[in-house]
Amino acid sequence: MIVGIIGLGLIGGSMAIDLKRRGFAGIVLGVESDPVNAAAAGKMRLADEIVSLEDCVGRSDIIVIAIPVGAAVKMLPGILDMCDSGKVVIDTCSTKSQIVRAVHYHPMRSRYVATHPMAGTEYSGPWAAMPNLFDGRACIFANTEESDPKAVKTIEEMYDVLNMRPIYMNADAHDVHTAYVSHISHVTSFALALTVLEKEKDEKHIFDLASGGFSSTVRLAKSSSDMWVPILTQNRDNVLHVIDTYLEKMQEFRDAIAEYDSDKIEDLIHEANRIKKILR
Repeated sequence: MIVGIIGLGLIGGSMAIDLKRRGFAGIVLGVESDPVNAAAAGKMRLADEIVSLEDCVGRSDIIVIAIPVGAAVKMLPGILDMCDSGKVVIDTCSTKSQIVRAVHYHPMRSRYVATHPMAGTEYSGPWAAMPNLFDGRACIFANTEESDPKAVKTIEEMYDVLNMRPIYMNADAHDVHTAYVSHISHVTSFALALTVLEKEKDEKHIFDLASGGFSSTVRLAKSSSDMWVPILTQNRDNVLHVIDTYLEKMQEFRDAIAEYDSDKIEDLIHEANRIKKILR
């Protein structure tokens, strides 16, 4: 099996490591447009070869698009143009509706399987790649009814090697759910970081007081804008809806605190504590 990975950053690089060492891929081909990242990926041996896009598609059995979703939407139709019926193309992007629509009528649509491995960290680039990143996490398969069953089975086997559990859903439903469980977390982390940085201009020792709770809350604020700008713009409507709901809850807390309403504050906290039954 030859697996070609376009984008050897956190997701693509981590996938390359485990697919090779766990025996799924005999050869891993890598594509990197950034010369610095390409040199780093080659030096770190994330791929057996760093090749051109055309060479990667031509030689690979599976082509993995692991780049920001804005670029992936533009690239996918051209990759399918170069494919024959023996190849399978997947993406690993965090939004699915727009990329699925981009190739809905493509003659090679059946060779494309839309996926989203729900794993990651706040870091990016080849240096962020690590083994075991995907173990025990969920992988979303979107609109599999539009893909060839054998192609889907091949990708199911690939993610099984990565120790991921599959979840199947419609692309639009995926984007709604990820707005709630992923995208809003990043927006609130960015906003909190900006708030604290604004205050830090006046109080130079504010970060000296930062504890583990603060660090974990703003951890996602380290995430790359190259990745998150296209995610937030592509999933705009869903993200805006979640932000509006979040602001309503923030207003409830603000009002209760402003009015010294201890009972209301306690009720809000107890209501939020119900999340413990879901997240263990």
